[in-house]
Amino acid sequence: MADKVKAGCELSIVVPVYNEQQNLQRLFEEIKKVVNTLQISWEIIFADDGSSDDSWATIQTLNRQNRVVKGVRLARNFGHQYALFAGLRHARGRAVVTMDGDLQHPPHLIAELVKEWHKGFAIVHTIRQDPADYSLLKKITSKIYYRIFTFCSGVNIQPGMADFRLLDRSVLDEVLQFKEAGLFLRGIVQWVGFNSTAVRYQATRRSEGKSGYSWKKMLRLGWDGISSFSVIPLRIATAVGLLTSVVAFSGILYAFYSKFVSGTAIPGWASSVAIISFLLGVLFILIGIIGEYVGRILIEVMNRPRYIIAEYCNDEGETLQTSAEVEWSQIESQPDHLA
Repeated sequence: MADKVKAGCELSIVVPVYNEQQNLQRLFEEIKKVVNTLQISWEIIFADDGSSDDSWATIQTLNRQNRVVKGVRLARNFGHQYALFAGLRHARGRAVVTMDGDLQHPPHLIAELVKEWHKGFAIVHTIRQDPADYSLLKKITSKIYYRIFTFCSGVNIQPGMADFRLLDRSVLDEVLQFKEAGLFLRGIVQWVGFNSTAVRYQATRRSEGKSGYSWKKMLRLGWDGISSFSVIPLRIATAVGLLTSVVAFSGILYAFYSKFVSGTAIPGWASSVAIISFLLGVLFILIGIIGEYVGRILIEVMNRPRYIIAEYCNDEGETLQTSAEVEWSQIESQPDHLA
């Protein structure tokens, strides 16, 4: 890793991309305008997460025209966190900024992040302040989720923190050691510690195109975050199971008391069916939670690559394809192909 940094630059900017063809040229121009004022050596790495539009062709064009542009293309859509991690694996800078490709993370803020890094902070977070017309539902669900995450994991993430941040090389080297599936990088960055600060910014709407982050993907990311950092959902499941068992046992005692002590029969079947249905519903929810954790264990045991890189653009303006036959045992010796 030391050789990689020695042959690298001062600043790397990593941008995960999914169907952002319309935004890439403008994003690059705005970033270049800002970073050139800093008078430091830099690079930008676009990580294409299996886009179905011409995002990769645009990245290739930018690569041929600008030596600071590099790119990696995943073999399919593996997910935002994996594309981001793939880009981080290729970063050579002493500091690394990660940001999205839709221009909602303002490029002008890069200068402020670098300034805070020069003050000695190893991590410089950003905290998004949503515009007044931002979806109320997203605001509420975001705040609720991060409170639940903090409660379950003990890792404090403030609402508005996402994957727009600066990491010092020392932090990045530690983050790259994580081998787990179900990556939740904003949690990992908080968990590793190091001295940090935060910069607030006003969020804007997408420049062009449509967000690829559906509610399904957000729910999946949210669950990955909680389940990879905490076993509290399992403990809650155990507590709820004990509570429902007490309720069920109480119902049995009441039935025996009514039949053999008071000599009265329990009227009707509606209440019995309702109680049984409720208990079965709770049981299946608890089994589902346990099943999710067992599924995560299975994924880890299978030891599959978390993503596969199909091709990449180097700093010579060349597009190179990676071998499709690299074994998992070779990943550590060939980190630029698979991870």
